[in-house]
Amino acid sequence: MAPPRVHPPRPSALGELFPTPKPIIGVVHLNALPGAPRYQGEPVREVYRRAVQDARTLAEGGIDGIMVENASDMPFLRPEDIGPETVAALTAACMEIAAAVEVPIGITCVANGVIPGLAVAKAVGARWVRANQWVNAYVANEGFLNGPAPQALRYRKAIDAEDVRILADVHVKFGAHAITADRDIAEQATDAEWFDADVLIATGTRTGSPTQPDEVNNVRAGTNLPVIVGSGLGPEQLDSLFGVADGAIVGQWLKVDGLWWNPVDPDRVARLVTAAEKFRGGL
Repeated sequence: MAPPRVHPPRPSALGELFPTPKPIIGVVHLNALPGAPRYQGEPVREVYRRAVQDARTLAEGGIDGIMVENASDMPFLRPEDIGPETVAALTAACMEIAAAVEVPIGITCVANGVIPGLAVAKAVGARWVRANQWVNAYVANEGFLNGPAPQALRYRKAIDAEDVRILADVHVKFGAHAITADRDIAEQATDAEWFDADVLIATGTRTGSPTQPDEVNNVRAGTNLPVIVGSGLGPEQLDSLFGVADGAIVGQWLKVDGLWWNPVDPDRVARLVTAAEKFRGGL
């Protein structure tokens, strides 16, 4: 059964972002930024230097795009509490990364800081932002979070950033979804498309936890948008997941020892890119 049509057909935003079929987006997890509890006072230039090193390792290894995330700023603030110090440091880090690599970059400003992420993206020329919750609502580690789509799209319009795409999670990891339990995953995917997301993301339950093929299929059943995997992908999952997904975001698996706080491991990058070639028109 075909997904419902809620808008006229439009070109694939994923295809516009990436010329390669089934693109792989690597993640740069920034060290703690000023103002965050885990920030230890190190020079911010050192934070940026490590981020650039990871970005170069990803790009030189054949990763198609890079998502920059303030992943060490935990416990994460609610969107309305994200301060100018975070936006400033995230912007500076992205400027350094954008100058160091040629692949497109995107932004995740946690927790669910879509509007701050859009501001950063406009300032640095990033191509997308990730929204952990785009429509409806859920209970996160940070408490009750509303989907920001109405305000975020108006903000994007106001700053003339309509070329910045929205990559939106459906049934997001770390979330309790009792509020929307009467709406299945396909219906939630339809809601995200209805509120003008560009690409949808299916995930596991936590960072690094494998996404199940059924989760991807359930999201796809409700949308005509591209659907990508958002957690837990490694070479061993490619056969099951790249048969149903249009691409992937990969963070933790690409790090030394598979730990998200470690540097990117060039050998792991090479392994994943090589293993993905048969799904991307290569080997």
